[in-house]
Amino acid sequence: MIGVPAGTQVWLVAGVTDMRRGFDGLAAIVQSKLANNPYGGHVFVFRGRRGDRIKVLWWDGDGLCLLCKRLERGHFVWPQAESGSVHLSAAQLSMLLEGIDWRRPRRTAAPQAA
Repeated sequence: MIGVPAGTQVWLVAGVTDMRRGFDGLAAIVQSKLANNPYGGHVFVFRGRRGDRIKVLWWDGDGLCLLCKRLERGHFVWPQAESGSVHLSAAQLSMLLEGIDWRRPRRTAAPQAA
């Protein structure tokens, strides 16, 4: 995925989204359900009912961008809430897009004291 600029907020849209929606339909969800501005530079992530597809909507300054991803095996980890949104870091977004459980990442080794 294209790198997220510093300071960009990433929001998971809780619940299930109709994956037939495009730019305008997803932007309308951001405005109506989240009371947020889809043209404000934030990243909004939506998940389909089966859990194997997501859509990422963001404004890059020139226009809306829409990324779609389908996992061939497994599913995207999603919050249990039916409404609202969950804030993620850019690193958590990267893990989500790779199909990794972003909720409980663990270091493989303890950091060394300098």
